[in-house]
Amino acid sequence: MIIAAIDLGTNTFSLSICNLANRKLTLLHQEKEGVQLGMGGINLGTITDDAFKRAMDCLGRFKLSCEKYGVHEIRAIGTSAIRDAKNANELIQKVKEQYQFDISIIDGIQEANYIYKGIAYAHVFSVPSLIIDIGGGSTELIFADQNGIIALNSFNMGISRIYQLFDLSDPLSIDDIQKIERYLDENTGDFFKNIKTDVLIGAAGSFDTFYEMIKKSKYPVTYESVEIPMQQFKQIIEEVINSSFEQRNVHPHIIEIRKRLAPIAAVKTRWILEKINATKIIFSPCSLKEGVLLS
Repeated sequence: MIIAAIDLGTNTFSLSICNLANRKLTLLHQEKEGVQLGMGGINLGTITDDAFKRAMDCLGRFKLSCEKYGVHEIRAIGTSAIRDAKNANELIQKVKEQYQFDISIIDGIQEANYIYKGIAYAHVFSVPSLIIDIGGGSTELIFADQNGIIALNSFNMGISRIYQLFDLSDPLSIDDIQKIERYLDENTGDFFKNIKTDVLIGAAGSFDTFYEMIKKSKYPVTYESVEIPMQQFKQIIEEVINSSFEQRNVHPHIIEIRKRLAPIAAVKTRWILEKINATKIIFSPCSLKEGVLLS
């Protein structure tokens, strides 16, 4: 059966079209667009008119792709920006009227569970590991081992939310970084108290960009997770944190939708590495969409 999953994220809308047979996914097509659904309104609990239009235009293009590949079912998932928006139902109704598919709004815990299912499809948990999915509106943390999920939570501390909450300088100042880290500490509370691992798994998104900066090539079209040498990874994180928008804007391996927000993602990543004293970093190409497709 040919099915599609659409992740209506706070920064990015992404589409995966797959043939699903015997719980095996064969990827036929994927695309993503920097819709920035939460820009200008996420901390106010609304979707702005401009963001609404960008969302409709993008979903129209995604619907055409689904028709081209003969998709039987579209599973569209609304996450942080949509679940927090007072006018989310207007978008849902408009999509239903114009494109004839439904958008399901999920809470943060459901989102984290889907992310785990997606990661587990591509990665064998030989040791307990912490998964991080850096979203625009929220960030999901999932602690898991070979037996399944041990602990998980979804925190409203996404990079677009942080970008709009603080008046940050370019490049980030030491004060900016400390401000962001305090915010992360306050939001996560005692989550790390019982997290015992030194292995971090980065779920798609920003980690695709980090991979491409390290390897100087596109992330391979695969459902296999990849380990990256920690020293190389830390060097790229520092490079991004200390970069200016001007530098990122001309960087060949930083895609358009990450040029402005990448330093916040890098600060968050370094913060999490330090929280668990990570010695191993694994990148997974899978995340929410794959979890949705397999559910």
